Amino acid sequence: MADKARVAVVLPIAPPMLESIRKVSDRLDVVYLSAMQRLMYREGRPLWPGYNEPPPAGEETEEQAKATVAEVLAATEVLLSNPMVPDTILQRAPNLKWLQLTSAGVDRLIDSDLVRSGKVMVTTASGIHAVPIGEYVIGSMLAFAKGFPRAFRNQEKNLWQGYVATELEGATVGILGLGAIGRHVARLAQGMGMRVLATRRSQKERMPGEDAGEPFVTEIFPRDEIPALLGQSDYVVLAVPLTDESRHMIGEAELRAMKPNAVIVNIARGAVIDQPALIAALKKGAIGGAALDVTDPEPLPADSELWGLDNVMVTPHISGGTPKYMTRAIELFCDNLRRYLEGETLRNVVDPSRGY
Repeated sequence: MADKARVAVVLPIAPPMLESIRKVSDRLDVVYLSAMQRLMYREGRPLWPGYNEPPPAGEETEEQAKATVAEVLAATEVLLSNPMVPDTILQRAPNLKWLQLTSAGVDRLIDSDLVRSGKVMVTTASGIHAVPIGEYVIGSMLAFAKGFPRAFRNQEKNLWQGYVATELEGATVGILGLGAIGRHVARLAQGMGMRVLATRRSQKERMPGEDAGEPFVTEIFPRDEIPALLGQSDYVVLAVPLTDESRHMIGEAELRAMKPNAVIVNIARGAVIDQPALIAALKKGAIGGAALDVTDPEPLPADSELWGLDNVMVTPHISGGTPKYMTRAIELFCDNLRRYLEGETLRNVVDPSRGY
């Protein structure tokens, strides 16, 4: 095995997915940690904040699991993990060269020694969420256009009360962030007859979408002209990674720049919005509404005012998750494994200077 690259899989995946990783090359030594071992890999921490995973039952003792993890990590060259990577991973896996995350965002790790040291290449699963999140965004815009939140509340009260719905065709959507998700939203929105505006990090000057290589975008705005985009948009979609630059990029001033009937859809990270400022704008009707799949913090506290506002839809960070999620993540990982073995450039390499 000494001449093989040790790949450690430290999250639960189905046997066929594990087999697809092994089939990438006979130059790989793929090790799949058990449930107990995965818990030891995380040093007993929960999968996500607020979700406590009980230690799995089995014949393996905790000490045996710890010993196995120590042996596996000591020889690991490639690691497949969720973002709950132990703080001690550089010490526990001294031969680690590449970490593949199953998340698109890397904000939970961007300030860690793992990323900042430059000793380990980190890649994300950016791009695999485009289809489900794109559908979530369109669904959210349709829900507000057709008054579904209001209708559902009335249904709970057995109340028949008419209202005038609106249409998406002819409306303007402003997309902040033209990554894989933003582009897919743009394609779907244009297909529904919407005018599409967008920002892109690398944009230096305003230009027509076609000339910028974005066939589904009517116009692209530089970041310093976000207020102009907001002022024209009936729907605002946040699809940017959370970085120092994007934290609270939607604050009181930006909310004032929006139309009074505009709806904001956040599928990025909760901290992209100044949440108290958003609540204030929603309460006084300065904007039309908000569809929030992400909040700050998560889980959203039970006493948050967002829960009780009639012009808000809250979902528990589910926009990107479907039964196809891990299938897409493993397909991306296998492609990157092939590239890694052949010395080619990997997809979605994290650049610490950008923050994603």
